[in-house]
Amino acid sequence: MPVKDLVAPMDLVRHSPEMIKRIPSVIRMLNAKRNESEHDCMPRYFENTVRKYPDRPAIYYLDRSITYRQLNEQANKVAHYLRDRGLKRGDVVAMLMHNRPEFLICLMAVSKMGACAALLNTAQTGKVLSYSINLVEPRMFILGSELSDVVVDIQSELKVENDLTFAVADVDTLFDPGSTPAFTNLIAESRSKPAYNLIETSEITRDDHYVYLYTSGTTGMPKAAITDHNRICWMFYLVNVVMQLKPKDIYYVPLPLFHATGLLACWTGTVSAGASIVIKRKFSASEFWDDINLYQATVFGYVGELCRYLLNQPSKPTDGQHTLKKMFGNGFRPGLWEEFKTRFKVTHIIEGYGSSEGNVGFMNMFNLDNTVGVGKATLVKYDKDKEELVRDAKGYLILAEKGEPGLLLGEITEKTPFVGYTQKDKTESAILRNAFKPGDAWFNTGDLLKNIGCKHYQFVDRLGDTFRWKGENVSTTEVERIISNHPDVAHCAVYGEEIPNTNGKAGMATITPIEGRELAYDNLYQFLGEQLPPYAVPVFVRIKTKLDTTDSFKYKKVDLKKDGYKLEKSDDPIFVALPKTTAYVPLTQEIEQGINSEEYRF
Repeated sequence: MPVKDLVAPMDLVRHSPEMIKRIPSVIRMLNAKRNESEHDCMPRYFENTVRKYPDRPAIYYLDRSITYRQLNEQANKVAHYLRDRGLKRGDVVAMLMHNRPEFLICLMAVSKMGACAALLNTAQTGKVLSYSINLVEPRMFILGSELSDVVVDIQSELKVENDLTFAVADVDTLFDPGSTPAFTNLIAESRSKPAYNLIETSEITRDDHYVYLYTSGTTGMPKAAITDHNRICWMFYLVNVVMQLKPKDIYYVPLPLFHATGLLACWTGTVSAGASIVIKRKFSASEFWDDINLYQATVFGYVGELCRYLLNQPSKPTDGQHTLKKMFGNGFRPGLWEEFKTRFKVTHIIEGYGSSEGNVGFMNMFNLDNTVGVGKATLVKYDKDKEELVRDAKGYLILAEKGEPGLLLGEITEKTPFVGYTQKDKTESAILRNAFKPGDAWFNTGDLLKNIGCKHYQFVDRLGDTFRWKGENVSTTEVERIISNHPDVAHCAVYGEEIPNTNGKAGMATITPIEGRELAYDNLYQFLGEQLPPYAVPVFVRIKTKLDTTDSFKYKKVDLKKDGYKLEKSDDPIFVALPKTTAYVPLTQEIEQGINSEEYRF
């Protein structure tokens, strides 16, 4: 029975027998009194796990394994060195590194000192990267040597001192610290430092900042969302309730650790159970199931796009022959659940909903298909054509009807705070005040969800100036800024367009060239690729002689979105960057048909 047809609790129980078994244990755990301390924090939880399981593997990476004891000792050495160089509680350390064990070693070292790690997106380069670093005013900067070239290019623009910029060689640093020319070698300098835990860890409070996770938001340039240790404490608790991981579990994580799902859900869940994490440098659909069986992985941390990539792989007789038991992540497109479960014989998908900065979230704790889970949600009416909230005669918001897509809001209270961003004005801009009554305050998620019955919810769409593609949030404002720098461009509007059977929305740019000039299409793709991460480069480009605007000079994107890349909708020339190409080519009826029939795999 489709989830959308569930209308009563008995329907849910009847079509999810597992729910009956889990209800008593879930209720007991949710109502249990937890022993909380104001000094609970990630490094304290980690050290407790080290004491319980010192010789269990904490990390698998390639052919390496690192125990909890080894990870803790290496992190302590780095932390002692950073302290000697002046790091103290409350400082910020920028981090730029690919997925590998040293990422977690350095992160743990920073957090043990009570400092906050600003986790930079490794796809960022140039002005965007320098802006992101300077935004948080870091005391120090730790980078992976694999990314040293992009840092050298912007080093003169950074506000962090050069002698407090450290590099970590891309080698097995437990045995060989490697060489990192042009930067201080962090691991080499730390090797002689003590391996015991630091006294500073005992001084950390739940209100201290753990990490900054960057989000594109709706304003163009990145924002640094604050994750404090209080949020980590809740993650430890909720992951135990929902995922019920055991020390023997092995968590396969091909997601970037600078993102919330990879770090806050997958790594936190691993530590909470004393389990093991498999760190994958970069996701590979062709290597995925071989990896699962090689490491005997029992849990997979995903975003929906990865699941689609796996389904796109040719069927094999070995499909379904693996050790995987559970999946945890977000963005799994509803139409793919049954196909994925049937083909690959994965019975337990724990889809979640949340954001790096948000104060509202859900988890599919009862393993029901096509839902982000159960929870308390406030959905309000939103007019997508006018792109504005619907209000009553008194100016207050109106609750959405059951089954109707509505904008999700999170009430800001003492128990559900909104910590926000490092920039106070950006934090305030995400808050709706006096929404239902004078004096109330709500976090605006920017997401449309709908109630599908039994307090279960389904994700519908992302609003505003951000859309999601390739598992990443793309800021239309930032892409428009980059395109506008092209010497042949007068105006442009960027938005997301759906391609059949893909997750998220592909970027599309409508461009008006400068009068009297022709846009040089042969170098446009190269121009954008040099200044934007791959996922942010528009897939489609439409050329218009004039862009219509509203009275407030905003582009009328609603009509552009309706036309999309359909050639029949307009006589405007459209260009497309097909998969594995390095240039835009004219969109033809034949190519359009191939895109819609999945001949081209985006």
